[in-house]
Amino acid sequence: MNLSYRREGPKKVFFPWRYAFLLSFFLISLLFLLFQGGKFAYMVFIIVTILSLYLLLGRWSGIAKAAGKRSVAGADKEMLNAGTSLAVRVDIHVPGFWPISYVKVKDNLQHLGRGSTTFETTLIPDWKRNGQIVYRTHPLRRGHYRFDRTECSTGDIFGVFEHRGRIQLPYSFSVLPEVVAIPEWSGLKQMMRGVQHHAVTTRAQRETTQINGVREYNYGDRLSRIHWNATARTGTWKSKEFERESELSTLIILERQSDRYTDQESFELAVSTVASLLEFGQKHRLSFGLLSVGKEAVLHEPKSGSLHYRAMMNHLIGVDADGAYPLARILEEHGRSFAPGMLAVLVTPEKNGGTWKALNWVHHKQLNGCQILVGADPGQDHGPWVKFMQGRGFLAYPVASLPELPVQLGGRA
Repeated sequence: MNLSYRREGPKKVFFPWRYAFLLSFFLISLLFLLFQGGKFAYMVFIIVTILSLYLLLGRWSGIAKAAGKRSVAGADKEMLNAGTSLAVRVDIHVPGFWPISYVKVKDNLQHLGRGSTTFETTLIPDWKRNGQIVYRTHPLRRGHYRFDRTECSTGDIFGVFEHRGRIQLPYSFSVLPEVVAIPEWSGLKQMMRGVQHHAVTTRAQRETTQINGVREYNYGDRLSRIHWNATARTGTWKSKEFERESELSTLIILERQSDRYTDQESFELAVSTVASLLEFGQKHRLSFGLLSVGKEAVLHEPKSGSLHYRAMMNHLIGVDADGAYPLARILEEHGRSFAPGMLAVLVTPEKNGGTWKALNWVHHKQLNGCQILVGADPGQDHGPWVKFMQGRGFLAYPVASLPELPVQLGGRA
């Protein structure tokens, strides 16, 4: 994606002691000429004068009015996944005619709220005073990113003065959490009270007679499903898309209490777990929702659809472990939004009375519940806790790393 540029003249940086040194050097040569005289003194004075002019006129090298254009390969995608590395190219033009031997370029990529990374390199302009730098970012993590200003600097061949300029090339993009494909959730049928797996699948996929739109023709579609008007208008086979009956409702509750996580990696695992579950629901066209309470409370009631899925994923991009309330209190405050029979999935690293209190509240509200124990120490025995939860009608899945999630949910651990 090519971005138009905008120039911004920076504040000039002066070094008084350097100017004083240059002036002193010139005055010494002048006094040497006046009091000593001769060809040698005259030659020294001419050389010092030329060097002084060269050093002083470097201020008008044009670097302060440098312009540029940034191209980011891959950033034009609608959603970037975690681990993506972007190829960045910055074209720079320095106006003017005063000779410059090199240009130092510093490009700043800010990870909003989490620090910044500076990419620094040097280029040699061509005879048209144009140059180009190309670099690749490190694999990006979840979050919002912004390319800030690009700083350019140059100096004389003696390294006495340095002149700087700034080019404003703003560009922002976001990176989704890391996800893992979940082919199957075998325990889902066990958590739906009184409903067999076959009946669940049938109800979740049964269609009504209400037309909801048009989709591409799939081989094997009945003749009655073909949308003849759309087929004639587009020249390709189109089929009718029907609305589906009410689907199974699943609400994922993300633990954001700050003191529950030992480090940032544990919280990233929790966020990636939630994102993977939402992707599973989107892939199987199930009704999924999200409850995330920290400094701000976000509740997406369970439903299906790409726009709903995208809204929940956009929230996960910038979510932080900044909560201060336990899960039980959060569930009590938002309990009015829970429908009987809904499945509540608690994503939390805690296995203590607080988690049991939250699941007990879920049970009294006639909901179905389970826990995904993220950040579980692989060297620790979680069997007693899993058996304790199963004895009270809840399932618990200890997950030490993201690749373990589909294994645990698939029942092949």
